[in-house]
Amino acid sequence: MKTRRTLIGIAATLAAAGAASVAVEWRNLFGPHFKPTPYDDLLTRLEDRPTAARLGAVVLAAIPGFTPDAAAKRLRALLGAHGLSAAAMADVTDGRMVEAGGWILPESVALLSALAAKTMPASPQ
Repeated sequence: MKTRRTLIGIAATLAAAGAASVAVEWRNLFGPHFKPTPYDDLLTRLEDRPTAARLGAVVLAAIPGFTPDAAAKRLRALLGAHGLSAAAMADVTDGRMVEAGGWILPESVALLSALAAKTMPASPQ
C-alpha cells in the first residue's frame, strides 16, 4: 500500500513538472516562429512582430529610401543595452519623432516596425 502511494506521488510530481515546463515554454513551443534574419537581435525586442510589421508597412510608405541595414545600425545605437520602451521615451524627450499615416511615433518604434515589415514574408492573398 505504501509503495502504491509513493508511485502515485512520483507520477503526480512528474505530471506537475511536465505541465509547468509546458507552461513556461508555451510561447517557444507553440508561438510563431520566424525565418532567421541578420536583425534578430533587434526584432526579438518586439512583443508582437506581425502587428509591428503592419505598422511598419505604414512607416515604410512615409520613409523613402528606407534600408534595413541603415535602420538596424541606427536602432542598435538608439537601443543600446536598454529596452525599446526606454529608447522610445528618449526619442520623445529628444524630439526624434516620425510621422506616418497620421501617427506620430518615436523614431525607435517607427524604425523597428519598418524593419519588421521588411523582414516578414508576404502574406498569402
